[in-house]
Amino acid sequence: MQDSEPEPELIEGLPAPDALTPADRYLELFEHVQMSHIFEDSKTFPDCSPKFDPLDVLMRYRRQKRSRDFDLARFVADHFYLPTVNESFYVSNPDKSLKEHIDDLWPVLTKMPQQHMPHSSLLPLPKPYVVPGGRFGETYYWDSYFTMLGLAESGRDDLLRHMADNFAWLIDNYGHIPNGNRTYYLSRSQPPVFALMVELFEEDGVRGAKRYLDQLMKEYQFWMDGAGELMPNQAYRHVVRMPNGSLLNRYWDDRDTPRDESWIEDVETARQSKRPASEVYRDLRAGAASGWDYSSRWLRNPKRLASIRTTQFIPIDLNAFLYKLELMIATLSHAKGEELTALAWQKKRRRANVPLRVTCGTAPLAFSAIMTGVGNASVHSLRRRSFRYLWVSRHRIRHICRRLRCASYY
Repeated sequence: MQDSEPEPELIEGLPAPDALTPADRYLELFEHVQMSHIFEDSKTFPDCSPKFDPLDVLMRYRRQKRSRDFDLARFVADHFYLPTVNESFYVSNPDKSLKEHIDDLWPVLTKMPQQHMPHSSLLPLPKPYVVPGGRFGETYYWDSYFTMLGLAESGRDDLLRHMADNFAWLIDNYGHIPNGNRTYYLSRSQPPVFALMVELFEEDGVRGAKRYLDQLMKEYQFWMDGAGELMPNQAYRHVVRMPNGSLLNRYWDDRDTPRDESWIEDVETARQSKRPASEVYRDLRAGAASGWDYSSRWLRNPKRLASIRTTQFIPIDLNAFLYKLELMIATLSHAKGEELTALAWQKKRRRANVPLRVTCGTAPLAFSAIMTGVGNASVHSLRRRSFRYLWVSRHRIRHICRRLRCASYY
């Protein structure tokens, strides 16, 4: 019997501070709760906070579960605080315009820094931030960019600064911006739009973007980790070395277990697949990292979620975001007078632009390509198979590229 504190799974890039997910911390107790359907929502238990030291809770569970009259629901109620949903009592005024309605919602959806419950899955942030509301009491990475567009329109420069500073803080402390500020989101990120957030500052005249140059570089390092060691036809984490030697990126999650916040749903999905469960879990997690969770663009069979193959896609939109990141780093380096750094990044982005030119040039309507030979090992060897394409209109491709300022793409 294991009565000691469970050790966190060793994942490269995770921080030294307490980053245990609820599944890490409570082990078989966590699985028992999730599989027993005590809560209708799989996200509820991961967002609970323990009333006692987590090790004591786990040891009590292991002793008490042997009893014939053991009541799991009662045990959870006695040992955990349920997540609180802040009730705003907000009532919309139908006489107000849409803009006025949105302006009124910002204070309702703004979460202030506060003393968090010990051993909670919530990652504390130093400044106020906007949350989706309801069951989502945390901020989400790429969702926040669209929130910030609205904040800019509403003239809320204070919240713009706070949210960008929070994301810079996450990069400094965790090496990347996680999917959201929960421990169970640390093993993945989301579409890298921090460069677009920084650009928004310049466009809106809020503050200079140069202060975020170091964080932009760190985010790029996260997405390109392992690229230097890859041979052609190999992949590692987010990076794929193509047969011609060029580098492209894909979505990835460092874990291959059911997601804490969707545990039972992921288990059921894996049961419907003939693939190893760990591969299905990885692809489900990578799909969540894409922000398109879930779109049929990741499925081999658009009617079966169990056919998901997210890690086998090389999305052109993800690679365009990373091109934008390279472009922003080069631009800000030049603005700071760091000409050698700017020149190095200009060369880097020219190299990054080549495979996208090939992809868009040989199949100008292709939105993303499926790479059918990528597996889930630490370093993957790619089979030499042809690409298949998902199609969208030329107009849509140009719209995406124009928004990213990637003029060379269209």
